[in-house]
Amino acid sequence: MAKLLSTRVAIVGAGPAGLLLGQLLHRAGIDNLVLERRPIARVLARIRAGVLEEGTVRLLEEAGVADRLHREGLVHEGIEIAVQGERRRIDFRALTGRQVVVYGQTEVTKDLVEARRAAGLPLLDEVSDVLPVDLESERPRVLFRRGGEAFELSCEIVAGCDGFHGICRSRIPASRLRTFERVYPFGWLGILTRARPVSDELIYAYSERGFALFSMRSPTVSRLYVQCAPSDPVEAWPDERVYEELALRVGPEVAARLERAPSIEKSVTQMRSFVAEPMRHGRLVLAGDAAHIVPPTGAKGLNLAAADVGLLARALVAFLRGNDPRPLDDYSERALARVWKAERFSWWMTSLLHKFPEGDPFRDRLQRAELDYLFGSRAQQTVLAENYVGLPLALD
Repeated sequence: MAKLLSTRVAIVGAGPAGLLLGQLLHRAGIDNLVLERRPIARVLARIRAGVLEEGTVRLLEEAGVADRLHREGLVHEGIEIAVQGERRRIDFRALTGRQVVVYGQTEVTKDLVEARRAAGLPLLDEVSDVLPVDLESERPRVLFRRGGEAFELSCEIVAGCDGFHGICRSRIPASRLRTFERVYPFGWLGILTRARPVSDELIYAYSERGFALFSMRSPTVSRLYVQCAPSDPVEAWPDERVYEELALRVGPEVAARLERAPSIEKSVTQMRSFVAEPMRHGRLVLAGDAAHIVPPTGAKGLNLAAADVGLLARALVAFLRGNDPRPLDDYSERALARVWKAERFSWWMTSLLHKFPEGDPFRDRLQRAELDYLFGSRAQQTVLAENYVGLPLALD
């Protein structure tokens, strides 16, 4: 017989979306329980995005987990774009009056896990066979197994924060669910190294050989990417090949500053755009990668998840404490309005800066014309800057 548990909000997934939602609800006095299929140690070891919009930073402050971010985060007021070695800086501060902060998603997750543990809040990892049921009732349940035992978690809301491959999105009936997807014909080969970054700000590079990105996690840790085929095995990219391509794609001035330290992490990521509609079905709500995926070119993935959570937390507080269903009823529509704008920007940045393998001369000429226009137009640079630093969260 299954062991019976109860909470107000069952959160499936202990990534940044699920943990941030749990922390915001806790600070509003709403009980919640987080379920995670992987060991927490593995969750904390994943290397992910690291550019935070001001709105995301404000939400982390609201959650009470921003102290280390403010001590260690790197404030960036712009980025550089290199085209065939020629670089142009996009000045966020001058164009928008705003900035971003480089602080790794791994560090955000660590801060949220530490806060949850310090508050004594339940976080059950290594669960399996998770199945949300009775989602159209007032008392949905989440069935799962842990340590060889069966559990039944009764709640009022199930929050699906379990990522692109999670179970929650599939619990929306096929007759209601619509999905939209664009799979790009390339991937990113990413490495992490203990080496000084080549620049104080990110450099995005377009070349005839393909895209490259020079990023960082700290003043002594670099995160570097090169465009590759999505089917490429990691073994096809020894460090020497990665560094050679980085140097060829960015030009000699930056290449001369590139420290060729051994990689400490290496992976290939497929580029994909994906949206699922709606983001709510009955007492099930989706947030983050469970509902949408963006290519990382525009640094929107983690920030979109945070924007969902900020909106959702307020809707759940209104519903569970104020007996007001209207914000929850509006959640999907409001979240998707921002999601699609971020999808557009991420698609645009990806299309602008990558070399498409099919070799279409017309596309190539348009791409170069778009880059030339960006370099010469303050208005177009402002469009890029406004989207990169983040559109308004519109939480209230």
